[in-house]
Amino acid sequence: MPALYIMIPAALLIVAIAIYIFFWAVDSGQYDDLDSPAHSILFDEQDPQHTAAVEEARRQHPAPAQDNDTSAPPHA
Repeated sequence: MPALYIMIPAALLIVAIAIYIFFWAVDSGQYDDLDSPAHSILFDEQDPQHTAAVEEARRQHPAPAQDNDTSAPPHA
């Protein structure tokens, strides 16, 4: 029973801290744009060594005549 006198206030303190952190995150704009960071990795510029390897692979294995799309890297 004496442990409850310590555990209940400690739990309430932890909940209060969590609520404070949540409202701080919302006020500081942490949840403003949830989609762009997930999509930005797909549209970052490629590093030159990666594009050089893609071009070398294309020279070794030319694409069929009907597939003239040179903007996308070959699929594995």
